[in-house]
Amino acid sequence: MMEKTYNGWTNYATWRVNLEIFDGMPIEEFNGINDPVEPELICLHTLAEAVKERAEYYIESTSSAGLALDYALAFLSYVNWKEIAQRLIDDYCIEDNSASALCRCGKPDSACDC
Repeated sequence: MMEKTYNGWTNYATWRVNLEIFDGMPIEEFNGINDPVEPELICLHTLAEAVKERAEYYIESTSSAGLALDYALAFLSYVNWKEIAQRLIDDYCIEDNSASALCRCGKPDSACDC
């Protein structure tokens, strides 16, 4: 699959998974996220992993074993999970009038190694 931007997202897979599974989902629905949510303590990498696990669980629990399930899970390998996680953080910050979130290690995403 060729990587191309799509509707402002990294690629079609990222756009489609965000649209179909995560669009409008509040960040508070993810396990491991502080309650109440403190954007400056959200680790982008941790949230991205939680987003990926949520999508995989959704597909596995709503699909029968077989070729279609295999293709759906393979499609997920093209998704930019950090991009979806960052959108969830940004949407929360806009709703809450919070500052932009940094990783809990205190570094910007480009410098984070957790």
